[in-house]
Amino acid sequence: MSNRRTFLKQSGLAGAGILGSPLFTAVGANGSSLPGERLAEIRRQAASRHRQSSNMCGYAAPPIGTVRIGFIGVGNRGSAAVQRMGYLQGVAIQAICDVRPEKAAAAKGRIKSPGHGATLYTDGPESWKAVCDRDDIDLIYIATPWKLHAPIARYAMEHGKHVAVEIPAATTVADCWSLVETSEKTKKHCVMLENCCYGFFELLTLNMARQGFFGELIHGEGAYIHDILDSLVEPEKRFGYWRLEENTHRNGNLYPTHGLGPICQAMGINRGDRLAYMTSMASDDFMLAELVEKSAGTNPSLREHIGPMVRGNMNTSTIRTAKGRTIMLQHDVSSPRPYSRIHLLSGTAGTARQYPLPGRIATGHEDWLNDDEFATLEERYTPPIVKRIGELAKKVGGHGGKDFLMDWRLIDCLRNGLPMDMDVYDAAAWSVIGPLSEWSAANRSASIDIPDFTNGAWENNAPIDLTLEKGGNTDVVLSS
Repeated sequence: MSNRRTFLKQSGLAGAGILGSPLFTAVGANGSSLPGERLAEIRRQAASRHRQSSNMCGYAAPPIGTVRIGFIGVGNRGSAAVQRMGYLQGVAIQAICDVRPEKAAAAKGRIKSPGHGATLYTDGPESWKAVCDRDDIDLIYIATPWKLHAPIARYAMEHGKHVAVEIPAATTVADCWSLVETSEKTKKHCVMLENCCYGFFELLTLNMARQGFFGELIHGEGAYIHDILDSLVEPEKRFGYWRLEENTHRNGNLYPTHGLGPICQAMGINRGDRLAYMTSMASDDFMLAELVEKSAGTNPSLREHIGPMVRGNMNTSTIRTAKGRTIMLQHDVSSPRPYSRIHLLSGTAGTARQYPLPGRIATGHEDWLNDDEFATLEERYTPPIVKRIGELAKKVGGHGGKDFLMDWRLIDCLRNGLPMDMDVYDAAAWSVIGPLSEWSAANRSASIDIPDFTNGAWENNAPIDLTLEKGGNTDVVLSS
């Protein structure tokens, strides 16, 4: 990567006015190139209201002894999920769907345990409908490009399936509303697969917050800072250049949920508090346009996937909650920076922080607690889910084990008829930050209201259960 950037500088491409090339319409922090009708639609949908037909927060669907799963989209994340699910007892992998037959076959080959007669669906871009139409599937697991998340999730719920959908669950405000309304109407779970909510430090600090260790939470910070710039123009990394399209059609905080999800859970968002309004500011783009211009010189097909703008390198969004707390979110996937999700919780009695250092806790303004003091807190506040499955999760893997923790918890809740840690209101509230940030960044960082997807039920919804007093009986069988 450093060689590529050196070449750009030496060749004079950097700073050579690439943004003014025919490939792009230049756009700055005011987002002036975003089509006006799309901006207006974001604002209209953000002001929408709906009458709640049923409350899916705390909803317990009938238990499913063996959860029969259909996977749709088995590139990097979906294929890994197939393998992880294969380790769980009480699971039957019934179907694997992808537009690339070789990917579907490879995903099936990753199943390490017997008893999974997965049928492959690879006939075309709408093969996923046949998976959702089957009567012998309980859960649809979606890991496709973003724009397909909401349409597939809606169709699956309408055809009697629970849904687990990768992040973000939707990329428009209208789709966020449609997921809420469909889940309520069908009484089917719509769980967003936000694995960072199952990080070991995030779960530790969630339990600490729930037990009052930090006092009253005042402020949180989260981010997705991850240099994936080169992969945006590499066809083998992003099928059909779908993520490049997202980054040249939209200028905002496009991937907010990694940072936001754990903060929302600690603050009780949708369960005693809610996200009220937000603002967003985007830098100009200093890197992506020049990379695409250079890459299109040797790969002209890239031009078919370019939108009317380039997302600014850094987006910073700020949110205020109904109870007066604040949240700062950042998004940058194109600058040469070390990976960070930040994860900061600041309260009246203590602070937690992760990145750039490992997780740390402080109880005053002097310094972070030392390793022995931290270990004492960790022993006291590690939640039961980590004690029950944490070491096994590390062995299975998936971002250090949090992917498997997430999958195990999803299946355990379905098998025991328990409410979900992350329901459709969380999926909508965390995902909607993406399109709302586009509107704000395009309007000189003006504030915009965040819809109350719970229709007021947030005031009485109960916090998520960390006790494992019910369930916890889903076994794991690892191959020798």
